[in-house]
Amino acid sequence: MSTFFQFETDFVDNLRCIPMQVRLNLDTCGVKLKLAHWNQLTTEERQTLVETPCSNEQQVLAYKEYLQNLIINKIGQPAGELTIEDNPAWMNVSEIPATTKNKAGEYGVSITLKQWKNLTSLQRFALIKLSRPSHENQNFYPALKEFGIA
Repeated sequence: MSTFFQFETDFVDNLRCIPMQVRLNLDTCGVKLKLAHWNQLTTEERQTLVETPCSNEQQVLAYKEYLQNLIINKIGQPAGELTIEDNPAWMNVSEIPATTKNKAGEYGVSITLKQWKNLTSLQRFALIKLSRPSHENQNFYPALKEFGIA
């Protein structure tokens, strides 16, 4: 099942940007997919990456293999690899990452541990990604509102 957030509505119709659901899968399977690579994929290929599950070990390996084969066929070499975290921050319901707390604070919002626990892992992932200094953060506050925190 595809899950898109309201703050992604400006680009999910044509999948011109990588949605959070796929970004989570990329971090889960350890592939660093550039937007330029994403844009070389057909709409059908992008949709497959959105819909393909990537939860258990077998699915993760299949997702990575499928994606890398797509990229090799498009550009002649595999996408970069990411270190796969043993205990990713978005799965930790007992601690809110400092960058996420600090980013919320910039908007006068305090995320409680109870709120953090009540979020889905995809929602926590989105807030973590959107709060990183290297990320364009225009969707952070809309995400806080959408998730009922602000």
